[in-house]
Amino acid sequence: MKQKPEQLHFRLPTKECWSHTWRQPSFQFMHSNHHDGDRFFNALPRPEGRGRADLIKWLLTRKSSTWNVDIDKEYAEFHATKRAIPQDRPDASIDDWQVWFVGHATVLLQIGPYNLLTDPVWCEYVSPKQGKGPKRVIPAGIALEELPTIHAVLLSHNHYDHMDLATLNWLHDKFAMPIYTGLGNSWYLPKSFHVLEMDWWQSSLLHDLKIIYTPAQHFSGRGLRDHNRALWGGFSVLAGKDHCFFAGDTGYAPHFKEIQNRLGAPRISLLPIGAYEPRELMSYMHMNPQEAFQAHQDLHSKCSLAIHYRTFQLTDESREQPEIDLKVAMKNSSKLMNPFVCIREGRRLVV
Repeated sequence: MKQKPEQLHFRLPTKECWSHTWRQPSFQFMHSNHHDGDRFFNALPRPEGRGRADLIKWLLTRKSSTWNVDIDKEYAEFHATKRAIPQDRPDASIDDWQVWFVGHATVLLQIGPYNLLTDPVWCEYVSPKQGKGPKRVIPAGIALEELPTIHAVLLSHNHYDHMDLATLNWLHDKFAMPIYTGLGNSWYLPKSFHVLEMDWWQSSLLHDLKIIYTPAQHFSGRGLRDHNRALWGGFSVLAGKDHCFFAGDTGYAPHFKEIQNRLGAPRISLLPIGAYEPRELMSYMHMNPQEAFQAHQDLHSKCSLAIHYRTFQLTDESREQPEIDLKVAMKNSSKLMNPFVCIREGRRLVV
Protein backbone atom coordinates (compact mmCIF):
# COMPACT_ATOMS: atom_id res chain seq x y z
CA MET A 1 0.00 0.00 0.00
CA LYS A 2 1.30 3.44 -0.96
CA GLN A 3 2.00 5.63 2.06
CA LYS A 4 0.33 9.02 2.36
CA PRO A 5 2.55 12.15 2.49
CA GLU A 6 1.79 12.65 6.19
CA GLN A 7 3.15 9.13 6.87
CA LEU A 8 6.44 9.85 5.11
CA HIS A 9 9.41 11.79 6.42
CA PHE A 10 10.23 14.71 4.12
CA ARG A 11 11.84 16.37 7.14
CA LEU A 12 13.04 15.34 10.59
CA PRO A 13 13.28 17.20 13.90
CA THR A 14 16.83 18.43 14.44
CA LYS A 15 18.79 16.27 16.86
CA GLU A 16 20.14 18.27 19.79
CA CYS A 17 23.94 18.30 19.93
CA TRP A 18 24.86 21.29 22.09
CA SER A 19 28.05 19.55 23.20
CA HIS A 20 29.49 20.20 19.73
CA THR A 21 29.35 23.94 20.41
CA TRP A 22 31.67 23.89 23.43
CA ARG A 23 33.74 20.68 23.38
CA GLN A 24 37.25 20.77 21.93
CA PRO A 25 38.26 17.67 19.96
CA SER A 26 41.84 16.48 20.10
CA PHE A 27 43.35 14.69 17.11
CA GLN A 28 46.79 13.42 16.16
CA PHE A 29 47.45 13.85 12.43
CA MET A 30 50.71 13.74 10.60
CA HIS A 31 52.06 17.09 9.48
CA SER A 32 51.17 17.76 5.84
CA ASN A 33 50.99 20.62 3.40
CA HIS A 34 47.50 21.45 4.73
CA HIS A 35 47.87 20.64 8.46
CA ASP A 36 50.14 22.51 10.86
CA GLY A 37 50.06 19.94 13.66
CA ASP A 38 47.03 21.59 15.25
CA ARG A 39 44.59 22.64 12.52
CA PHE A 40 43.93 22.17 8.82
CA PHE A 41 44.26 25.05 6.39
CA ASN A 42 43.52 25.76 2.73
CA ALA A 43 46.05 25.62 -0.08
CA LEU A 44 45.50 29.33 -0.74
CA PRO A 45 45.82 31.67 2.25
CA ARG A 46 42.88 33.93 3.11
CA PRO A 47 43.33 37.39 1.54
CA GLU A 48 44.11 40.30 3.82
CA GLY A 49 41.01 42.08 5.12
CA ARG A 50 38.00 40.70 6.85
CA GLY A 51 38.50 37.60 8.97
CA ARG A 52 36.74 35.23 11.34
CA ALA A 53 35.83 37.99 13.81
CA ASP A 54 34.00 39.88 11.06
CA LEU A 55 32.16 36.69 10.10
CA ILE A 56 31.03 36.08 13.69
CA LYS A 57 29.86 39.71 14.01
CA TRP A 58 27.83 39.35 10.81
CA LEU A 59 26.30 36.07 12.04
CA LEU A 60 25.17 37.76 15.26
CA THR A 61 23.72 40.89 13.62
CA ARG A 62 22.39 39.86 10.19
CA LYS A 63 18.74 39.66 9.22
CA SER A 64 18.47 35.92 8.83
CA SER A 65 14.88 35.52 7.56
CA THR A 66 14.51 37.84 4.59
CA TRP A 67 13.40 35.25 2.02
CA ASN A 68 9.73 35.79 2.93
CA VAL A 69 8.74 32.26 1.91
CA ASP A 70 5.22 30.97 2.58
CA ILE A 71 6.37 27.60 3.89
CA ASP A 72 2.87 26.10 4.12
CA LYS A 73 2.30 27.00 0.47
CA GLU A 74 5.66 25.52 -0.54
CA TYR A 75 4.81 22.24 1.16
CA ALA A 76 1.27 22.13 -0.28
CA GLU A 77 2.51 22.77 -3.82
CA PHE A 78 5.25 20.16 -3.43
CA HIS A 79 2.83 17.46 -2.26
CA ALA A 80 0.34 18.35 -5.02
CA THR A 81 2.98 17.78 -7.71
CA LYS A 82 3.33 14.32 -9.19
CA ARG A 83 6.81 12.85 -8.67
CA ALA A 84 8.81 9.86 -9.79
CA ILE A 85 10.22 7.69 -7.01
CA PRO A 86 13.75 6.23 -7.21
CA GLN A 87 13.97 2.45 -7.32
CA ASP A 88 16.61 -0.13 -6.48
CA ARG A 89 18.40 -1.17 -9.67
CA PRO A 90 20.44 -4.28 -8.84
CA ASP A 91 20.82 -5.24 -12.51
CA ALA A 92 21.68 -1.77 -13.85
CA SER A 93 24.80 -1.44 -15.97
CA ILE A 94 27.64 0.53 -14.35
CA ASP A 95 27.32 3.15 -17.11
CA ASP A 96 23.59 3.71 -16.36
CA TRP A 97 23.47 6.86 -14.20
CA GLN A 98 20.58 8.77 -12.63
CA VAL A 99 21.02 11.83 -10.42
CA TRP A 100 18.22 13.02 -8.10
CA PHE A 101 18.24 16.48 -6.49
CA VAL A 102 16.92 16.06 -2.93
CA GLY A 103 17.66 19.60 -1.75
CA HIS A 104 20.51 21.90 -0.63
CA ALA A 105 23.68 19.75 -0.95
CA THR A 106 21.82 16.43 -0.77
CA VAL A 107 21.82 14.44 -4.01
CA LEU A 108 21.02 10.79 -4.65
CA LEU A 109 23.56 9.35 -7.07
CA GLN A 110 22.49 6.14 -8.79
CA ILE A 111 25.62 4.86 -10.52
CA GLY A 112 24.70 1.53 -12.03
CA PRO A 113 23.37 -0.66 -9.16
CA TYR A 114 24.91 1.57 -6.45
CA ASN A 115 23.06 4.31 -4.58
CA LEU A 116 25.08 7.06 -2.86
CA LEU A 117 23.87 10.12 -0.91
CA THR A 118 25.85 13.34 -0.69
CA ASP A 119 25.64 15.33 2.57
CA PRO A 120 22.22 13.93 3.57
CA VAL A 121 20.18 16.57 5.40
CA TRP A 122 16.48 15.99 6.10
CA CYS A 123 16.39 17.99 9.35
CA GLU A 124 14.14 21.00 9.82
CA TYR A 125 16.76 23.34 11.31
CA VAL A 126 20.47 23.32 10.47
CA SER A 127 21.75 24.04 13.97
CA PRO A 128 22.47 22.25 17.26
CA LYS A 129 18.81 22.47 18.36
CA GLN A 130 15.30 22.15 16.95
CA GLY A 131 13.71 25.58 16.54
CA LYS A 132 17.02 27.44 16.26
CA GLY A 133 19.00 28.57 13.23
CA PRO A 134 18.15 28.46 9.50
CA LYS A 135 14.85 26.68 8.87
CA ARG A 136 13.97 24.40 5.98
CA VAL A 137 11.54 26.20 3.66
CA ILE A 138 10.74 23.32 1.29
CA PRO A 139 10.47 19.56 1.86
CA ALA A 140 13.27 17.23 0.90
CA GLY A 141 12.52 16.11 -2.64
CA ILE A 142 12.41 12.44 -1.64
CA ALA A 143 10.99 11.09 1.61
CA LEU A 144 13.39 8.96 3.63
CA GLU A 145 11.06 5.97 3.25
CA GLU A 146 11.16 6.43 -0.55
CA LEU A 147 14.92 6.02 -0.79
CA PRO A 148 16.34 2.93 -2.46
CA THR A 149 18.98 0.92 -0.59
CA ILE A 150 21.76 3.33 0.29
CA HIS A 151 25.20 1.80 -0.20
CA ALA A 152 27.28 4.76 1.00
CA VAL A 153 27.15 8.35 2.22
CA LEU A 154 29.62 10.97 1.00
CA LEU A 155 30.01 13.48 3.85
CA SER A 156 32.00 16.54 2.78
CA HIS A 157 32.53 18.26 6.16
CA ASN A 158 30.99 18.93 9.56
CA HIS A 159 28.92 22.13 9.17
CA TYR A 160 25.32 21.75 10.34
CA ASP A 161 23.84 22.12 6.84
CA HIS A 162 26.01 19.19 5.66
CA MET A 163 26.44 16.91 8.70
CA ASP A 164 22.96 16.23 10.07
CA LEU A 165 22.92 13.76 12.96
CA ALA A 166 19.15 13.15 12.80
CA THR A 167 19.34 12.04 9.18
CA LEU A 168 22.54 10.04 9.59
CA ASN A 169 21.00 8.16 12.54
CA TRP A 170 17.89 7.36 10.47
CA LEU A 171 19.99 6.13 7.55
CA HIS A 172 22.30 4.09 9.79
CA ASP A 173 19.34 2.38 11.47
CA LYS A 174 17.91 1.44 8.06
CA PHE A 175 20.98 0.72 5.94
CA ALA A 176 24.10 0.60 8.21
CA MET A 177 26.01 2.01 5.22
CA PRO A 178 29.61 3.24 5.29
CA ILE A 179 30.18 6.99 5.59
CA TYR A 180 33.13 8.42 3.66
CA THR A 181 34.44 11.72 4.99
CA GLY A 182 37.49 13.83 5.81
CA LEU A 183 39.96 13.36 8.65
CA GLY A 184 38.57 14.05 12.12
CA ASN A 185 34.87 14.04 11.28
CA SER A 186 34.09 10.70 12.95
CA TRP A 187 34.61 12.46 16.32
CA TYR A 188 31.19 14.09 15.86
CA LEU A 189 29.39 10.86 14.97
CA PRO A 190 28.19 7.90 17.05
CA LYS A 191 30.79 5.20 17.57
CA SER A 192 28.45 2.61 16.07
CA PHE A 193 28.72 4.24 12.63
CA HIS A 194 31.04 2.76 10.01
CA VAL A 195 33.11 5.85 9.14
CA LEU A 196 36.05 5.88 6.72
CA GLU A 197 38.15 9.03 7.10
CA MET A 198 40.37 10.23 4.29
CA ASP A 199 42.90 12.95 3.61
CA TRP A 200 42.83 14.90 0.35
CA TRP A 201 43.57 12.64 -2.62
CA GLN A 202 43.25 9.46 -0.58
CA SER A 203 40.91 6.85 -2.05
CA SER A 204 38.80 3.89 -1.01
CA LEU A 205 36.99 1.17 -2.91
CA LEU A 206 33.25 0.50 -2.77
CA HIS A 207 32.54 -2.56 -4.90
CA ASP A 208 33.13 -1.38 -8.51
CA LEU A 209 33.54 2.28 -7.49
CA LYS A 210 36.66 4.18 -6.48
CA ILE A 211 35.92 7.06 -4.07
CA ILE A 212 38.51 9.84 -3.85
CA TYR A 213 38.40 12.67 -1.28
CA THR A 214 39.32 15.84 -3.14
CA PRO A 215 40.45 19.30 -1.98
CA ALA A 216 38.09 22.21 -1.40
CA GLN A 217 38.59 25.77 -0.19
CA HIS A 218 36.44 26.08 2.90
CA PHE A 219 36.69 25.54 6.68
CA SER A 220 35.20 23.36 9.41
CA GLY A 221 33.70 23.63 12.87
CA ARG A 222 30.45 23.13 14.74
CA GLY A 223 31.22 25.28 17.78
CA LEU A 224 33.52 27.69 19.55
CA ARG A 225 36.56 25.45 20.07
CA ASP A 226 36.88 23.21 17.02
CA HIS A 227 37.69 25.64 14.20
CA ASN A 228 39.46 23.76 11.36
CA ARG A 229 40.32 20.75 13.52
CA ALA A 230 38.56 18.37 11.10
CA LEU A 231 39.10 18.34 7.34
CA TRP A 232 36.70 19.54 4.63
CA GLY A 233 36.64 18.47 0.98
CA GLY A 234 34.70 17.10 -1.97
CA PHE A 235 34.50 13.72 -3.68
CA SER A 236 35.23 12.16 -7.01
CA VAL A 237 33.55 8.83 -7.69
CA LEU A 238 35.18 6.84 -10.46
CA ALA A 239 33.21 4.15 -12.26
CA GLY A 240 35.20 2.65 -15.10
CA LYS A 241 36.17 5.55 -17.37
CA ASP A 242 33.46 7.81 -15.95
CA HIS A 243 33.80 10.32 -13.13
CA CYS A 244 31.21 11.96 -10.88
CA PHE A 245 32.40 15.03 -8.95
CA PHE A 246 30.75 16.45 -5.81
CA ALA A 247 32.37 19.75 -4.83
CA GLY A 248 31.08 19.84 -1.26
CA ASP A 249 31.21 23.43 0.04
CA THR A 250 33.93 25.59 -1.46
CA GLY A 251 35.19 28.90 -2.66
CA TYR A 252 36.64 29.22 -6.15
CA ALA A 253 40.28 28.11 -6.30
CA PRO A 254 42.75 26.24 -8.55
CA HIS A 255 41.73 22.81 -7.21
CA PHE A 256 39.07 22.45 -9.92
CA LYS A 257 41.71 22.50 -12.65
CA GLU A 258 43.84 20.09 -10.60
CA ILE A 259 40.93 17.64 -10.30
CA GLN A 260 40.37 17.78 -14.06
CA ASN A 261 44.08 17.29 -14.74
CA ARG A 262 44.33 14.28 -12.42
CA LEU A 263 41.00 12.57 -13.02
CA GLY A 264 39.66 13.88 -16.31
CA ALA A 265 36.42 15.63 -17.16
CA PRO A 266 33.49 14.61 -14.93
CA ARG A 267 30.46 13.07 -16.54
CA ILE A 268 28.52 15.18 -14.03
CA SER A 269 29.60 17.73 -11.41
CA LEU A 270 27.56 18.86 -8.40
CA LEU A 271 28.54 22.51 -7.89
CA PRO A 272 27.32 24.91 -5.17
CA ILE A 273 25.85 28.21 -6.40
CA GLY A 274 24.33 29.72 -3.21
CA ALA A 275 25.33 31.36 0.10
CA TYR A 276 27.59 34.04 -1.41
CA GLU A 277 26.48 37.45 -0.01
CA PRO A 278 27.90 39.65 1.48
CA ARG A 279 30.68 38.99 -0.98
CA GLU A 280 33.48 40.53 1.08
CA LEU A 281 32.83 37.89 3.78
CA MET A 282 31.81 34.90 1.66
CA SER A 283 34.12 34.99 -1.36
CA TYR A 284 36.88 32.89 0.23
CA MET A 285 34.56 30.07 1.34
CA HIS A 286 31.59 30.09 -1.09
CA MET A 287 31.45 30.47 -4.85
CA ASN A 288 28.98 32.83 -6.43
CA PRO A 289 27.21 31.59 -9.59
CA GLN A 290 29.76 33.23 -11.90
CA GLU A 291 32.57 31.40 -10.11
CA ALA A 292 30.60 28.14 -10.13
CA PHE A 293 30.26 28.53 -13.89
CA GLN A 294 34.02 29.08 -14.11
CA ALA A 295 34.54 25.88 -12.06
CA HIS A 296 32.26 24.08 -14.53
CA GLN A 297 34.58 25.30 -17.30
CA ASP A 298 37.76 24.44 -15.39
CA LEU A 299 36.52 20.89 -14.85
CA HIS A 300 35.47 20.53 -18.51
CA SER A 301 32.35 19.03 -16.96
CA LYS A 302 30.09 17.32 -19.48
CA CYS A 303 27.13 18.38 -17.32
CA SER A 304 26.85 20.22 -14.00
CA LEU A 305 23.99 20.34 -11.51
CA ALA A 306 23.48 23.36 -9.23
CA ILE A 307 23.30 22.61 -5.50
CA HIS A 308 23.48 24.49 -2.16
CA TYR A 309 20.59 26.89 -2.65
CA ARG A 310 16.78 27.26 -2.18
CA THR A 311 16.41 25.18 1.02
CA PHE A 312 17.96 27.13 3.92
CA GLN A 313 18.65 30.85 4.11
CA LEU A 314 22.30 30.93 5.13
CA THR A 315 23.36 34.31 3.73
CA ASP A 316 21.98 37.59 2.38
CA GLU A 317 21.14 36.99 -1.30
CA SER A 318 17.49 36.37 -2.18
CA ARG A 319 16.26 32.85 -2.72
CA GLU A 320 15.93 33.33 -6.49
CA GLN A 321 19.18 35.22 -7.05
CA PRO A 322 21.55 32.23 -7.49
CA GLU A 323 19.54 30.89 -10.45
CA ILE A 324 19.23 34.37 -11.97
CA ASP A 325 22.96 35.03 -11.64
CA LEU A 326 23.85 31.60 -13.09
CA LYS A 327 21.68 32.24 -16.15
CA VAL A 328 23.40 35.62 -16.65
CA ALA A 329 26.84 34.02 -16.38
CA MET A 330 25.95 31.37 -18.95
CA LYS A 331 24.33 33.89 -21.28
CA ASN A 332 27.44 36.10 -21.16
CA SER A 333 29.77 33.22 -21.99
CA SER A 334 31.42 33.55 -25.36
CA LYS A 335 31.76 29.78 -25.71
CA LEU A 336 29.29 27.05 -26.56
CA MET A 337 29.26 25.30 -23.18
CA ASN A 338 28.13 21.97 -21.82
CA PRO A 339 24.91 22.24 -19.79
CA PHE A 340 24.83 23.60 -16.21
CA VAL A 341 21.31 22.98 -14.97
CA CYS A 342 19.05 23.83 -12.05
CA ILE A 343 16.29 21.34 -11.27
CA ARG A 344 13.69 21.28 -8.54
CA GLU A 345 13.67 19.07 -5.45
CA GLY A 346 12.66 15.50 -6.23
CA ARG A 347 13.55 15.75 -9.94
CA ARG A 348 16.17 13.64 -11.68
CA LEU A 349 18.70 13.85 -14.45
CA VAL A 350 19.68 10.92 -16.63
CA VAL A 351 23.31 11.58 -17.54
